[in-house]
Amino acid sequence: MREIQFREALREAMSEEMRRDPSVFLMGEEVAEYNGAYKVSQGMLDEFGPERVIDTPIAELGFAGIGVGAAMNGLRPIIEFMTYNFSLVAIDQVINSAAKILSMSAGQYGAPIVFRGPTGNAGMLGAQHSQNFENWYANTPGLKVVVPSNPYYGKGLLKSSIRDNDPVIFMESELMYSDKGQVPEEEYLIPIGKAYVVREGTDVTIVSFGKMMKAAFGAAQELEKEGVSAEVIDLCTVRPIDYATVVESVKKTNRLVVVEEAWPLAAISAELAYHVQRHAFDYLDAPVRRVNSMDVPLPYAPTLIEAILPNVKRTLEAVNSVMYR
Repeated sequence: MREIQFREALREAMSEEMRRDPSVFLMGEEVAEYNGAYKVSQGMLDEFGPERVIDTPIAELGFAGIGVGAAMNGLRPIIEFMTYNFSLVAIDQVINSAAKILSMSAGQYGAPIVFRGPTGNAGMLGAQHSQNFENWYANTPGLKVVVPSNPYYGKGLLKSSIRDNDPVIFMESELMYSDKGQVPEEEYLIPIGKAYVVREGTDVTIVSFGKMMKAAFGAAQELEKEGVSAEVIDLCTVRPIDYATVVESVKKTNRLVVVEEAWPLAAISAELAYHVQRHAFDYLDAPVRRVNSMDVPLPYAPTLIEAILPNVKRTLEAVNSVMYR
């Protein structure tokens, strides 16, 4: 199995689906002539031409709306936001059009569209370019929200998202685009809505998604040196959430720590904590602990960014708390 970058895995997913289905096209800022702001779409303009790889003005509301209209009329757009911070300009089209049209039209119109781009902190970009919106979009009926953590999941989940008949919010990370991982050369799909136990353990369950999986894995490796066996779960999808996999793990380990980059109020980790106490309360040997970003706008200074974001150190502190160590 070859090893490729995260950006390459995403490019392969889009290119394979565009070859398979002529109704699929890519649209967004700098996706064509510039080969993508993060070079995810490099070379795609040369292969598919300007009618299917389309540069747009800096007007997220406008090109998101064009995408929704195209999806309602039989096409399958991939709309790239340069960052999900900019999706706020287009959020009316995402939430009030794409997410609701199937219900409002009594099934006469759907919106098979993928909105994709990076989310969260990418280092010294300031408060307005470092936010997480996974929980915002996951709060919206009609949307599916996918947050892959590595090239293998990225490719398989993006292909599934493009084929899905519902609108999908697909969230990446600028800090992951150069990450390398093993990706099969043959075609494969990864189902939306399925979580995976990526490390078996017996003493504590650590759940995360997206780039925060690095903190989860890092903590598990440190715990192993101390004789603590951590089970690690990658959610992959935060709407719908695979609650069953998390609950079954907690029934085995009796402890849960959730690592998430978003702010703590109404976060995915809060939803998981509620669900576990609802369905596995008698199995818990300690209260559920969450590791989130501090409840402040993200600063610019690297030292403050490190102090505010979830990391291995804070994850270990949470695990030690539920282990009463």
